[in-house]
Amino acid sequence: MADKGETKEQAARQAALQTALKKIEKNFGKGSIMRMGDKSDTRVSTVSSGSLALDNALGVGGFPRGRIIEVYGPESSGKTTLALHAVAEVQKQGGTAAYIDAENAMDPKYATALGVNIDDLLLSQPDTGEQGLEIADALVSSGAIDILIIDSVAALVPQAEIDGEMGDAHVGLQARMMSQALRKLSGQINKTKTIAIFINQIREKVGVMFGNPETTPGGRALKFYATVRLEVRRAEQIKEDGVVIGNRTKIKVVKNKVAPPFRLAEVDIMYGHGFSQTGEIVDMAVDKEIMQKSGSWYSYGEDRIGQGREKTKNYLDEHPDMKDEIRLKVRSAYDMDGMGESVEEETEELAGGTKDKKKTSDPETLV
Repeated sequence: MADKGETKEQAARQAALQTALKKIEKNFGKGSIMRMGDKSDTRVSTVSSGSLALDNALGVGGFPRGRIIEVYGPESSGKTTLALHAVAEVQKQGGTAAYIDAENAMDPKYATALGVNIDDLLLSQPDTGEQGLEIADALVSSGAIDILIIDSVAALVPQAEIDGEMGDAHVGLQARMMSQALRKLSGQINKTKTIAIFINQIREKVGVMFGNPETTPGGRALKFYATVRLEVRRAEQIKEDGVVIGNRTKIKVVKNKVAPPFRLAEVDIMYGHGFSQTGEIVDMAVDKEIMQKSGSWYSYGEDRIGQGREKTKNYLDEHPDMKDEIRLKVRSAYDMDGMGESVEEETEELAGGTKDKKKTSDPETLV
């Protein structure tokens, strides 16, 4: 008898649920609520970051579409370089990119060297923080943008601060502006599958005796809304014949909602050229024993390639067939081809229109 009673109760609950679902769809439109198993796009779709090591550290093969990414670190650590490489990768797939340059420091020559097509890049240099965020909202809402870069959050100055005098206190003004903007932007970013990269600086809290005194400007809202947070720091200089030609840079995934966090990627940022994928191939190939290292000598199969890392990189650059062969073996060894969904499948779809996705519920925003 108890089983029959439970069956009747379950049937009544299911009937009530179906009634509620129909009412929600009637009021808010079809697709406003659905079972996760009914969705065809539950797999995370990604775009390569332009770095094999970073793609691997992100755990899904690149930057996830429809998500907010925060990139922060000290000055001249490689934050803008990272963002420009992401723009170049999107443009390679036929996507559209927009760059909001609040710092007024965009270098077209450097962007071109990194592979960015500046003729097709949408650039805005707003006068105020509110103007920059309104432009970002308009671009994202259009559904025609694949990637949006905001460089940087710290440079988004509220109108009231610009109108005020030097030395005036504007407590929490920028944090409130960011909190309000992200509440509005997050749903549209998810719905239109736009990759939104917010570059941020770091500041130090005064009077912190224990723990990390570093923090990022703009309040806590961006920390909550970001799916991925990347900390970029210079590790050491790269020298060739006594001349500094680049930096060894560490990128730490401090937050990741689509894969395990706290992974570390080490990349070479060469002056005037950006990421050196050849250096990453060498390091990752040695790690998986695709290439062998004995002392300072590197070898691949029966071939001794070079003495020292830089000479090995130069050799591979001069022999692209060998480099591509090793790169494919590295991708296979790290299972990178199965990480994320191909971007090419969605490029035409985004060009023609947008595909609705479930809007994530806004977290309680703390200023």
